[in-house]
Amino acid sequence: MEGTAQPSMTRLPFPPVTRSHILHCSYHSWHPKYRSITPKARLIPLTAPFLAYLRSDGIIVPPEEDDPNIDFSSTDTDSGIFSSTSTPTASDADSDSEPDSDPSTQWPELHQRIKSTITELGGNVVPKLNWSAPKDATFMNATNSMECQGANDIYCLLKSSDFVTHDLEQVFDDCTPSEPNNSDDGEDSIPYHLILRKTIPALVPSLEFRCFVRSRTLLCLCQRDLNYYDFLPNLVPILRPLIQKFFEERLKQTFEDENFVFDVYIPPPHQRVWLIDINPWAPRTDPLIFSWMEILEMTGPTASSSSPKSNGVMNGGDAHHDVPEDEESDEEDIFTPEFRLVNRDDPEAYAFNTPRYSAHKMPKDVVDASGGGEAGLREFMGRWREIMREQEREDGADGRR
Repeated sequence: MEGTAQPSMTRLPFPPVTRSHILHCSYHSWHPKYRSITPKARLIPLTAPFLAYLRSDGIIVPPEEDDPNIDFSSTDTDSGIFSSTSTPTASDADSDSEPDSDPSTQWPELHQRIKSTITELGGNVVPKLNWSAPKDATFMNATNSMECQGANDIYCLLKSSDFVTHDLEQVFDDCTPSEPNNSDDGEDSIPYHLILRKTIPALVPSLEFRCFVRSRTLLCLCQRDLNYYDFLPNLVPILRPLIQKFFEERLKQTFEDENFVFDVYIPPPHQRVWLIDINPWAPRTDPLIFSWMEILEMTGPTASSSSPKSNGVMNGGDAHHDVPEDEESDEEDIFTPEFRLVNRDDPEAYAFNTPRYSAHKMPKDVVDASGGGEAGLREFMGRWREIMREQEREDGADGRR
């Protein structure tokens, strides 16, 4: 008997991803509701001129008011980071390029608000847009992290990040077509915000966790930092019920959609859960240690599963000697979400040997220069400027032959 050929699966079996779901996961949408359970942050609405600046080519930053001697200028505005503080040199005057202008003149009030917000939050912040943080652009920061102490640090990270570009240009990719009368029909209708979060002192990456919710049920969760930590397995009996209780009390019935992904941070002494982010239930969200296929195929709680009060009890908890035998059998059906960690022998345990987001990074010379702080970047830009001028002279000589 001939077998019937099965059609190959070309896409993950996700439910349709709607524009409204993407917008519900925007930081500006959910933060007002959950402000008391999130780390301190300020949301700054972005203007059209600033969004045009983020979308423009090249990285030109406003003048450094506190240090007017810093000069990152160049005649080629596509070559790196430039400040508008420089005075054109004789060789610059011979070129076709105009001196760089201060981009913040197009959004002066916003520029001042960003600077004042940094001061309000203690002088050290972590930026992001509605959905994404510029994690792929930390090589542009002298600290090689997302911590920013000035407005220009923020501008460099945002303009260098592919993740931020996705927020600006492709955030509705793979969404189902919107309804004819839907006003939220494109990126131009999105109320973009710059989110500045107060830097969490002594952040412990091993205590950040990603949680997957399907049909308003916490289905599974895992660590976000893909390195092996020998102390984490011993914390699971504490962390899992803590996260489950947080979800049941804070998110389960209050978030607009029944499917979503949320990130939490539980610092020592592991008594309080902080909501860090809410992400779409969509292929664009990184499943980390899981694969999306196994998450989508996971079996959730059955009708005989216990009430939310019993969620998170591991291995039955304490013995209940007076419970009838038939009720004891019901307790075996209590749904416990899988809590997956990186094991010692997993390939992920050695992720620290491979820099994350390396596909988004710049040439090694730029990365090395950023490691040297402002002095390193200044020296690199000086060398680059001389290379470009020499190239212009050679091009000019070739044109005269």
